[in-house]
Amino acid sequence: MSQTQTVLSVRGAQRRYVKKGQAALASADLDLHAGRITALLGPSGSGKSTLLRAIAGLERLDGGEIRLGDTVWSGHGAHIPPETRRVGMVFQDYALFPHLDALSNVAFGLKGKDAKDIAQAQLEAAELGHKAKAFPHELSGGEQQRVALARALAPSPAVVLLDEPFSGLDRRLRHELRDRTVQTLKAAGATAMIVTHDAEEAMAVADELALMDAGRVIQTGTPDEVWMRPVSAVAARLLGDVEIIESTVETGRADTPFGAVDAHGFDEGETVHALIRPQAFGLSLAEDGTFTITRRRSAGTHLVFEFAPAEGGDTHWHAHTASPSPLHEGDRVSVSLDPAYLSVVRR
Repeated sequence: MSQTQTVLSVRGAQRRYVKKGQAALASADLDLHAGRITALLGPSGSGKSTLLRAIAGLERLDGGEIRLGDTVWSGHGAHIPPETRRVGMVFQDYALFPHLDALSNVAFGLKGKDAKDIAQAQLEAAELGHKAKAFPHELSGGEQQRVALARALAPSPAVVLLDEPFSGLDRRLRHELRDRTVQTLKAAGATAMIVTHDAEEAMAVADELALMDAGRVIQTGTPDEVWMRPVSAVAARLLGDVEIIESTVETGRADTPFGAVDAHGFDEGETVHALIRPQAFGLSLAEDGTFTITRRRSAGTHLVFEFAPAEGGDTHWHAHTASPSPLHEGDRVSVSLDPAYLSVVRR
């Protein structure tokens, strides 16, 4: 990743809303790299849409900077207006002009006698050349989204920004359209950022993943890196189910109910969190097992087991295992941990 050219850089971005008395951006840092898709993932209110709008020039920063190469877009007294930034935008509602046909929507904002030819080429790339004369109300939701993407790509922008572009679609169409969108962005060699609150979607589309919480980007990396090695409990939760067990480091190990795990690199006596993905648990039938299966259910691609200490109590954990499985509710089991699916972080 270090060898990939940085196209756009955000450093220390701050945005405060006086009426709300809070910071939407609290010193956020982010890099977008050439020809790569970055998924910006975070819960509602984390600041991800504000960061997207700041990059687009629709929000003014109160501190920090946004820079495209050597050009400062925002910060240090500068604020380049949105219309002069080389940004292509795909909004959540697509924002197509209802009185213009698909071709005219894509050509909108293009200059020169070849504007219509460029727009037609983008529609062809989106497999919508035959819909050039159709108006937005004559297009399906997926077709409207593809027209919006074609419009964003038509001016050959430096950066393409997509704000929750699939949220209004049904599940089947959402999967189909996000795959098509990734293919289109890749074919165009676009540097892109997709904002989403859906972890599965972020993992599916991203070359690089950025996790956002409370106005800050808290972790970046490839989807595998971020999922396998979260830097905090907050980061781990953003990407799915995780068991969080507080422990104290003793001789380079942190104790858990399932055995001690490696904690080298932490101070002796330091309080840490062991982050255990459900895939880490190995459950085996054992008459003298110290845990009991309390619930079994199917999740389609895998089975989910809830288990608890055999002696009782309110504590329970969840394991994901392949189907089929001989385990059932009431079975006594022993539990092992796969270190590939766990990590230890500071509390």
